[in-house]
Amino acid sequence: MKQRIYIDTSVVGGYFDEEFKEATTMLFDRLDKNEIIFVVSDLLDLELLNAPQHVRQLLHNYPTDKFHRIELTEEAIKLADTYINEKVVGKTSLEDCRHIALATIHKVDVLASWNFKHIVNLDRIKGYNFVNMRLGYSIIEIRSPKDLVNYGND
Repeated sequence: MKQRIYIDTSVVGGYFDEEFKEATTMLFDRLDKNEIIFVVSDLLDLELLNAPQHVRQLLHNYPTDKFHRIELTEEAIKLADTYINEKVVGKTSLEDCRHIALATIHKVDVLASWNFKHIVNLDRIKGYNFVNMRLGYSIIEIRSPKDLVNYGND
């Protein structure tokens, strides 16, 4: 079974960012080879509305069967609010929390992000997973795209 990777907006933008381009492109290469499937949300679509045209267009270059689309639900909103109320992150990180909640509820294999301040951060990950376990959800695996690419067999 293909690995299901939830991507947030930073991954899409990372495709065009010099600092993150190499690993992000390699992750998209795995998508091209049908090794993985991207889980994308309507929240991602909404955030991309403010992005430059070439960033907004990137996902449209792929057939829809490369993606599993999910929608923001009341359950995800409540879980995200709990992350905030438990002070895993501050109120300004609500959208990040919603991405994590969506990925948690949909039991993805891993959430990919380049957001090291609020998402790919060991202390934050521990906090998200503490809340998840307390509420009966599975733990969420969170990594940067760099951790999700194949570097070959050395």
